[in-house]
Amino acid sequence: MSEQKKHRLLSLFSGCGGMDLGFTGNFICNEKSINVAQHPDWVKEKVNGKILLSPTCFETVFANDIRPDAKAAWVSYFLQHYKNANDRYHLDSIVDLVKQAKIKKFKFPQNIDIVTGGFPCQDFSVAGKRLGFNSQKSHLGTALKNDEPSVESRGQLYIWMRDVITLTKPKIFIAENVKGLTNLADTKAIIEHDFSNACNGGYIVVNAKVLNAANYGVPQNRERVLFFGFKKSSLTKKAIKELSQDDISDEYNPYPIPTHAKETNENIAPIVTSYDILKDLVEPEKSNDPSQRIYSKAKFMGKHCQGQTEIKLDDVAPTIRSEHHGNIEFRRLSAEHGGTHKDELKKGFAERRLSVRECARIQTFPDDYQFILPQIGENVPVSSSDAYKIIGNAVPCLLAYNIAKNIESKWHLYFGENK
Repeated sequence: MSEQKKHRLLSLFSGCGGMDLGFTGNFICNEKSINVAQHPDWVKEKVNGKILLSPTCFETVFANDIRPDAKAAWVSYFLQHYKNANDRYHLDSIVDLVKQAKIKKFKFPQNIDIVTGGFPCQDFSVAGKRLGFNSQKSHLGTALKNDEPSVESRGQLYIWMRDVITLTKPKIFIAENVKGLTNLADTKAIIEHDFSNACNGGYIVVNAKVLNAANYGVPQNRERVLFFGFKKSSLTKKAIKELSQDDISDEYNPYPIPTHAKETNENIAPIVTSYDILKDLVEPEKSNDPSQRIYSKAKFMGKHCQGQTEIKLDDVAPTIRSEHHGNIEFRRLSAEHGGTHKDELKKGFAERRLSVRECARIQTFPDDYQFILPQIGENVPVSSSDAYKIIGNAVPCLLAYNIAKNIESKWHLYFGENK
């Protein structure tokens, strides 16, 4: 794979890099997270109950976000892949970049094969005010003047992603958001229609679908909607016909088939539980990992408040949130507060919330992806509060890997060329 030409990926709303890492591959994950019955070729190496995943045919040549802490984490990890990692990550608003590109003062990379982007989800989430397109936040996250809706608002940043698609003309684009978007009036249909107008209607946008990360080896109940678009002029005639169907055949379907479920068979592996992913971690006070030593000290406020439950060790974890206001879920509660992890309580383990590393593992980031960072060069230090936020904002790395490997396996069908 390393000798093959890499397909050039432009990443928007990149955050700390969950989607980018998934589309790169070559990272370590829990052995139970990979269904080798379906995908034996995904295993590059097995090491001490972990799997080093095979690399993909994609390379991130451009990443973008407005969060300095997200860039710091991204650069810290991707320096092992790209010597110029810092230069590949652009710390600017997508609105400003597009405006500059349209007046020829900025230029996106050329010959882009794929654009990805998890455009901001706060305005579509059931946990928020659900203002959708009428967001009262700007593209920089600040309040809009007079609370007037604007195409530059946080809720309409997918339009600017569409503009980047028009400017770079990738063969494929993939956009991601929360499941709540699909039941907010006709939001999904509007976004599909708007994306299809990129390059003057030059893209086939397939019917958006909700995937649960738990069905792809991620130890978390995390549902996200994905939008796929394909450049018509690059597709084979057969691919145009197949992707234009309401019911796309498995051979051409861009959505990866599930690998894990609670009800298993010879082709479906059991879900990965919180215990599977966390059992080998020592308690924070005994750890040398800065991301494991840090956890929120927010006190138990009663189960009527958000973020006051403990994770179930025999099931997937709840969704790791970004806007948690310190109330990240508990790794364990005390007996007094209704804790159920009795074996751990008998050992004298203290009540505490999930650590930064535990949240990262639930999001399937490898342990060499560091989130508690000192200042490195021009990149800002990353605090525990920032770390929780950027991890909660991320696409689970392993979900992204499933998407990437599915697209990789069908590249020749879509475009009549080798992977």
